[in-house]
Amino acid sequence: MQTTKKEQARITKTISRTRAYWQSRLGAAFRTALACTIIGFVTLFSPVVLQKEVAFPALSYVTVILVVTEATLGDTLQSCWHALLATCQGAVPAFLILWLLGPARHSITASVLAVTFTSFAVMLPESTHLICKRIALAQIVILYSVTSVKGVHTKVFMHPVHVVASTGVGAFAALLALVFPYPRLASYEVRKNCLVFKENFSRRLNLFVNAFCAENKTSALASISQAKSLGRTGTTLIQNIKIKQKSMQWEKPLNRLTKQYDMNPTDRFQALEIPLKGIEIALTSSTSFPVRVGDQELKSLLFTLKEQTNLHLNQASHASPSCTSAVPETNRKEVLPKLFLQPPHTINFLTRNDLPSFFFLFCMKLLHDESMISQSADSTNKPGTNIQESMQKQYQCTKKLFMISNLVRRISTKRLIYAAKCSGSLGLAVLFGMIFNEENGFWAGLTVGVGMAGGREATYKIANNKAQGTVLGTIYGLLACFVFTRHLVFRFLSLIPWIMFASFLRRSRMYDQAGAVSAVIAALIMLGRKNYGPPSEFAIVRITEAFIGLSCSIMLEILLQPTRASTMARGGISKSLKLLYEFVESIDFCIDSGNKSKMFLKELNEKENKLRVSINELCNFIAEAGVEPNFWFIPFHGVCYGKLLGSLSKMVDVMHFATQAIGLLVQEAHKFGATWVILQQLIGEDLQLFRKLVNSSVQCIEKVTSVASLEKLEKELESKNISCDVESGQSVANGSEFNVLISENEEALEKVLSSFVKHTRELVDESHGFEGDDPDKIKSQLVLCLSALGFWIDCLMKETREIEKSVQELVQWDNPTSHINMSEIYFKINALHTHNKEQHTVLD
Repeated sequence: MQTTKKEQARITKTISRTRAYWQSRLGAAFRTALACTIIGFVTLFSPVVLQKEVAFPALSYVTVILVVTEATLGDTLQSCWHALLATCQGAVPAFLILWLLGPARHSITASVLAVTFTSFAVMLPESTHLICKRIALAQIVILYSVTSVKGVHTKVFMHPVHVVASTGVGAFAALLALVFPYPRLASYEVRKNCLVFKENFSRRLNLFVNAFCAENKTSALASISQAKSLGRTGTTLIQNIKIKQKSMQWEKPLNRLTKQYDMNPTDRFQALEIPLKGIEIALTSSTSFPVRVGDQELKSLLFTLKEQTNLHLNQASHASPSCTSAVPETNRKEVLPKLFLQPPHTINFLTRNDLPSFFFLFCMKLLHDESMISQSADSTNKPGTNIQESMQKQYQCTKKLFMISNLVRRISTKRLIYAAKCSGSLGLAVLFGMIFNEENGFWAGLTVGVGMAGGREATYKIANNKAQGTVLGTIYGLLACFVFTRHLVFRFLSLIPWIMFASFLRRSRMYDQAGAVSAVIAALIMLGRKNYGPPSEFAIVRITEAFIGLSCSIMLEILLQPTRASTMARGGISKSLKLLYEFVESIDFCIDSGNKSKMFLKELNEKENKLRVSINELCNFIAEAGVEPNFWFIPFHGVCYGKLLGSLSKMVDVMHFATQAIGLLVQEAHKFGATWVILQQLIGEDLQLFRKLVNSSVQCIEKVTSVASLEKLEKELESKNISCDVESGQSVANGSEFNVLISENEEALEKVLSSFVKHTRELVDESHGFEGDDPDKIKSQLVLCLSALGFWIDCLMKETREIEKSVQELVQWDNPTSHINMSEIYFKINALHTHNKEQHTVLD
């Protein structure tokens, strides 16, 4: 009976998710279809006077697709504002430009130059929203392309007015569609997603605690697997909340209910995700179940604490962030010491295999810390928060002082290249498009302008998706025109099922958003207008113009940004390893309390953040490289890069907890008394050997990955007659010899970790002189922090070995005919570097 109830609950939840998905897709399709219907009525069936004013219905449709698709009321209000700004950038300057050119100078050359320079001015500012830029580029293309067709018959004043009117009709239709029959509020979407996230978080926490307390490995792994699946949903929910909460500001004057809810829940949810991620890492790193430290009393306390956390989380959803925890503080204070005083009773039996269990308890402690749960309201209890705040203030002051110089530097390099690439591709698209077909040449420029990206993207994949979407939409429109040749109304109504189909197409991996938008626009241009000639001829011209535009975009991308994503990914690996080296080298306990400790924690936080940013960039490069064509290059080894990314991501995740543990120890150093001096000496020695072992390997891997070709390296060594000793492949450090690679130092690794665990036991057993009202609590905190640090050491050494294997595989992939010995390559690189350095010294 119980199994049947669980199965029924699972089926009910599946049906609910499916229903919610269909509702969201059909809702977005309905509002898009409604907005397009409004435009169709104005441009096809309204009085002739009004139709003449809205002379460019294609621009109206483009505006609607850019504004209304999956938007909330706040998004639409913001996009309407961007449409107004786009008009100021695109149409308003056209009055002056067209007047200066004069009717006699309206030619293809003049149009191309006007498009190129005005689009350059639009794309140069970094602060302008992408929707604003796309609408402005669409206006620019139509404004100057049509003038070369009409020539002397172009009306200098009325032509821009018609462009403005067409844009305005599109923005108004989008706004009306988002209000009727009821407004789709971003605040409602955020509240709904928040409730779903809290339920998701509670389920994951329950599953993780159940896994920790499981009596066998099968049950534990099943709970962990289910929680990981829910974790992907939780990440998506946070992303959706983050996107929608920006739109809540635009709805604030219209929606009084938003004042009763947290306007920025993302920070609080991300703070919850951090310790939960640590709990997941701890459980996946456990080698056996049931865990050795999990006695019945500990399990009972964990279940109690789990229930309190869920109650805290659910009650927080009905209160503003300024409210305090609804969980009774007395109960919480009773449970926490009982739970986290358990480790000292089992510390005498602590082994390397027990580190994941103690790390689990450390993360549970972080999760139940009140400052972590209510971080958006009060983060003052979190270690390092005050340091981060002071860092932020210093950064803002520095930013203000050097704002002008930084702005000039950014404009002179990255932004100039980006703006030149965008404007150049748009100008070439208009040029070649009008050479092919002067009357319809602007479609090539419109294809480029509407799909312009805000930064680096997977150019080939996006172009492929746009081309396929354009062809699909055009063919659908052509077939609809054939079926409803003499029925304009039915021909227009045939757009509705296509818009619904495209709303599902947006979520597909094959077409993505770019392909779906191109498919909708292509069908709208065919079915939502009239008087454009035979549909079959126009369809061929439209597809050809789209191909011209995409080809120009790809050509400029290759010329101005020739570096392939696979090369950027290789460089991203080297950069991340270099930052990893710097972080590990900074880990130390030989610091004093006070300002020096604050600066130390500040430095750790900065280096951790830099490494996380570098890994995020690497993730983007790998994703882009995975979909770019190989051409004549070596195929991209996506599996190997995926392993490297996974190892680096796990490293930086655990680094956060190592920083937390060190921060807690440094913060409470004054309470440890004489134990702190012993801790600095014993643990400091272990960390010193650990740094040399890990960083020796990391430095070797970093230098090996920075070599583009082993063949070129060998030729350079031969040309300069350089020889190097690679007999043993060893380096000398700290008076004792060990191999460069960590995988060749198994005995040293075991020695480091065994020594660390042994010293942790000794520190707890021999600790005395704790200052404070609760010495047992201080001892418990010491155990958990040192265990977290030990788990980080173990995790870092394991992942470094995995990185060595992956890099070995990657170098072998790039050099299939060579025998790969990374130690030899490393010493050859060092020999070449030393030779070059000596040559420079002699020349000086």
